[in-house]
Amino acid sequence: MDGTLVGLIAFAAVIGLLAIRIPIAFALAGVATVGAFAMFAFRTGDFTPLRALRPTTSIVFSNSFDLIHSYDLSMIPLFVALGHIAYRADITTKIYHAARVWLSRVPGGVAMASVVGCGGFSAITGSSIACASTMGRICSPEMLRMGYDKRLATASVAAGGTLGSLIPPSVLFIIYGIFTETSISSLFLAGILPGILSLLGFLLVIWIWVWRDPAAAPVPDARVSMRDRGRAALDAWPAVALFAIIVGGIYGGIFTATEAAAVCVTAATLIGFAQRKLTFKALWEALRETAVQTAAIFLIAAAAKIFVAFIALTGVAGDIVGAVTDAELSPVVLLVAIAAIYLLLGMFLDPIGIMVLTLPLMIPLVETYGFDLIWFGVVVIKLLEIGLITPPVGLNVFVIANVVGREVDIERIFAGILRFLTVDVLVLVLIMAFPIISLLIPGSM
Repeated sequence: MDGTLVGLIAFAAVIGLLAIRIPIAFALAGVATVGAFAMFAFRTGDFTPLRALRPTTSIVFSNSFDLIHSYDLSMIPLFVALGHIAYRADITTKIYHAARVWLSRVPGGVAMASVVGCGGFSAITGSSIACASTMGRICSPEMLRMGYDKRLATASVAAGGTLGSLIPPSVLFIIYGIFTETSISSLFLAGILPGILSLLGFLLVIWIWVWRDPAAAPVPDARVSMRDRGRAALDAWPAVALFAIIVGGIYGGIFTATEAAAVCVTAATLIGFAQRKLTFKALWEALRETAVQTAAIFLIAAAAKIFVAFIALTGVAGDIVGAVTDAELSPVVLLVAIAAIYLLLGMFLDPIGIMVLTLPLMIPLVETYGFDLIWFGVVVIKLLEIGLITPPVGLNVFVIANVVGREVDIERIFAGILRFLTVDVLVLVLIMAFPIISLLIPGSM
């Protein structure tokens, strides 16, 4: 049985199942199990199912067992818990309030504060969709009430929410690191400068938008005193401290990424109780939501690990690498082709699904061309970040649309998103053209 043909059919089957809304975990595990069983059963030409049973179950159970018992995977529930606890302890929203006070005299200041707040939320939670959902409930209704242009009030938060994919900690970086066996700590540090660059680009979009169309934002409030600014900045210290623990601890070699997550969860809990913002009931709700979200991620990761083992069995990755090598594509053409594939898939699939579906083919190809896997990880995450706001299925856009309800139709949100997408593409080109942007901080460790 031709392994390459089976592998290509498997990819087509997964995409087809995803198109009819089959959950990604069931699609990956189901196709991999059936494909592996078929390959073992037809190995000698005749159909012998009994001989295929043991090796198939070995692939399914051994790979999922090894993944779930991975030490690196333990940081996912820790960072997810950190985000939920920090939100209920009112730590994450303080950055938004501080930014709003400091930017109160700037035209479009509340929209800029929303992006900064998304960046601060992302620096603790690591989830773009959670960031867009949470900050959307806080920022978009307030901007609409103040008279902001509906496109600006919604698109700024949808775009800002994507920063959760790039600014560490990031769940996508963790999954990428596990499947490519690269340093997750280095990936976190590599995402800092591209994340800041993206954030500054979004702020520039808002500034130009309001400068060209002053009616898009209300007149700035000049009544905020320096005392109010100082108080707002001091209130935001817990979020700054948590981010400093994560980045400073990892960069200084004090913590591993997993240890930094555990320390921050403990610190956030203690700060929340000390400031009387966190209750035992809120803590229980945060842990319950963490368990649900973590279970979903683990299920996808385990299914993806089974699928990766099946793809390795088919040998399709090696054949594709050989075909690309024979075609003698230049590195630039290869990167453009990879970017086009990710952007196309990003229009229809969720980021985790895209990653676990494509990495089995992309990583061998990238290694053949000698690309740095840390830098390539940043490129992939940036592409997935763009997919979160790309029509027709930009998940962050639909999250914001659900928050604002009928007040703003989804077409208007996408109309505003186009300006932010322009900056996203420019940042992507810079990251791809100048790998030093990603590698400077991890390279100086």
